[in-house]
Amino acid sequence: MYEYKYVKATLGGLFIAANHHEIIDKYSKEGWRLVQVLPIEYNGHGKPTDFEIIFERSIDN
Repeated sequence: MYEYKYVKATLGGLFIAANHHEIIDKYSKEGWRLVQVLPIEYNGHGKPTDFEIIFERSIDN
């Protein structure tokens, strides 16, 4: 069985830095495995601006 964690990340922009590398590094050190990255918000031109990073890890029974 697995547990999942959903973390919002941004690709950055004019005044905001991208933070996906830090998020992935942080959770992988805690034993989480990257499963998928999904775009969840878009700008007016249809470009994704925010993402949800999905992690999983095994639950020991």
